[in-house]
Amino acid sequence: MSRVLSTIQDSSPSGKTPPTEVGGMQETHLKTPQVSVIIPTYNRIDFIKVAVDSVFKQTLRDWELIVVDDASTDDTTDFLKEGSRWSHLRLDENKGVSFARNRGIEQARGSLICFLDSDDQWLPEKLAMQVAWMEKHPECPASYTDEIWIRNGVRVNPMNKHRKYSGQVFRNCLPLCIISPSSIMMRSEVFDEIGVFDESLPACEDYDLWLRLALRHPVHFIEEKLIVKTGGHSDQLSRKYWGMDRFRVHAMEKILKEPEISSEEKTWVLETLIEKCRILSCGYNNNSKPSDAAIYQEKGERCQIELNAISGDSGQGIQGEI
Repeated sequence: MSRVLSTIQDSSPSGKTPPTEVGGMQETHLKTPQVSVIIPTYNRIDFIKVAVDSVFKQTLRDWELIVVDDASTDDTTDFLKEGSRWSHLRLDENKGVSFARNRGIEQARGSLICFLDSDDQWLPEKLAMQVAWMEKHPECPASYTDEIWIRNGVRVNPMNKHRKYSGQVFRNCLPLCIISPSSIMMRSEVFDEIGVFDESLPACEDYDLWLRLALRHPVHFIEEKLIVKTGGHSDQLSRKYWGMDRFRVHAMEKILKEPEISSEEKTWVLETLIEKCRILSCGYNNNSKPSDAAIYQEKGERCQIELNAISGDSGQGIQGEI
């Protein structure tokens, strides 16, 4: 594991509150916060300033902010050192967003955990509205909100496939990631049950975690648009990696091994896997990569066999050859 350089800076108005050593870190916030906000960032000096500012503008004030700098090489470190009322975790090696978020989870003290991507921002009522709902519904482990989309500086409307759902959303989470990390609020104890972000995944790590969450629990959708998602810039993971469904396939293969999964849920996963393997196989063939295409064709065929076994159908199945 990389060495983590940690600094917590004084948030008192006078700047004179003496730090106290807690857990090997300089701790100035002795009161346990209700909400822990975790921002992972890498070389996004312009975006991170806006993201941090949106946290400071929250009408609910009972929070701590943990910014995990994933070994940035721009001016991010200097900016974070100069700030106040946040924990700054500087990683000495770039390990990716899952590693960064997980280090933040390890440091979090709040009973509620939120994430904010460094290129997103929150509306001022975000935390207050979510906390109010979570307090009224202690039986629900997580909630997420609606969102505003900005692409290349222009507001755009999400397509129908990005529609949000509430309650038992496992099936709705299979085609693509419907929960934005910047919108989620989770009870801290949930991570003990479902685990944290999969650090082996370079992308779709949120999709993977939401599948594990939704398999076991309902997730409530708050219909108000409380976050602003900014897209179109070159360092987005969706632009960095071709064939994002590769990572979703891996996540679904993992979820099939979960002991909690029912036969009906397994059927939904297999049906989605068959379709995504078909798409990936076609994509690899179109890009003159027949060996990769064959891998996903074989995966799809195995999924079809397993699906047939669940349904009691010994034939080829409706999908046929992919």
